[in-house]
Amino acid sequence: MKLSLGPLQYFWPRERTLAFYREAIHWPVDIVYLGETVCSKRRELRTADWLALAEELAASGKQIVLSTLALIEAESELSVLDRQISHGGFWIEANDLSAVQLCREKGRPFVAGPSLNVYNHRALAMLVEDGLRRWVPGVEQGRTLVGELKEAFVAEGGAMPELEVTAWGRLPLSYSARCFTARALDVPKDQCGFRCIDYPDGMPLATREGRPFLRINGISVQGEETTDLGPELPELRALGVDILRLYPQAEGMEAVVRHFDEARDSAAVAPRIGERNGYWHGEPGMRMGA
Repeated sequence: MKLSLGPLQYFWPRERTLAFYREAIHWPVDIVYLGETVCSKRRELRTADWLALAEELAASGKQIVLSTLALIEAESELSVLDRQISHGGFWIEANDLSAVQLCREKGRPFVAGPSLNVYNHRALAMLVEDGLRRWVPGVEQGRTLVGELKEAFVAEGGAMPELEVTAWGRLPLSYSARCFTARALDVPKDQCGFRCIDYPDGMPLATREGRPFLRINGISVQGEETTDLGPELPELRALGVDILRLYPQAEGMEAVVRHFDEARDSAAVAPRIGERNGYWHGEPGMRMGA
C-alpha cells in the first residue's frame, strides 16, 4: 500500500510552500500531487514554478502528479490547464471534466480526482477508455459504495484502475463560484486581497452556539474534522485500496506521514490520531465514535 501527499488545499506564501515540499522529499511518501485545485487567483506559485518544483521532486524518485482546478470558470484557466497537460512529463489529476477532455485529446494518462463525481461503474469504464489510471472516490463515498462499484466494474470485465482513498485531512465538501472567504470578510471576490493566505488551515466557522463546524477555504467549504482512516487500514487492504491520500496541513505533517508509514507496515490496528470519518461507514460525515 502506497502513501500519497495530496494537493495543497490552502494558500500559503511562496517560500513556505517551497520549503514544505522540499522537506517532503525526505518523507516516506511514494506520490506527490502538485498544483492549485481551489482558486486560480492564488498565484504565489505560477504554472512555471509548479512545473519546476515537479521536476525537482521527480528527481528524488517519487511519482509526481500535476493537480488541476476543481472548478474551471474562465478561458485563462483553460490555458493553464492546457499548459499543464501539454508538458507531458507527468500524470494529471483531473478534477473537472475539462481536464478529462484535454487528456483524452492529447493521449495523457490521468487520475480521476475526488471532485470528478464518479458514482457508477459505467462512468468509471468510460473514463478508463479515456486514459484513467487511478481513481480517487469522492469524500462522501463510503466503503460499501466503493466496494459495490468495484465489484460491478470487474464483473463486466474491466481492469480496475488504481484505487486511492483519502485517509487523512479535512474533507472538501463543496465548491462554488462564490468566494466564501471574501464574503466572510465582507470584501468583493475580485478585490479579495488574497486574504485566505492568512488562514493556512482554512478559516474556522462555528455555529451560533460556538461549536466548531466548518472551515472556509476560498471557494471551497471543508469539514472541521480532520478525517483519519488509520484504524480502518485492515478493511482498506481487504477492499483492495492501493494508495492512502494524506492532505497537507500547516503543522505536524511529517509526523502524520510517519504515523501512516508505520501503520501500513504493521499488523496491529493503528491508533486514531484524527477524527473518525462517518462517510466511510455509511453514516453522517460528522458522526464520531470508535
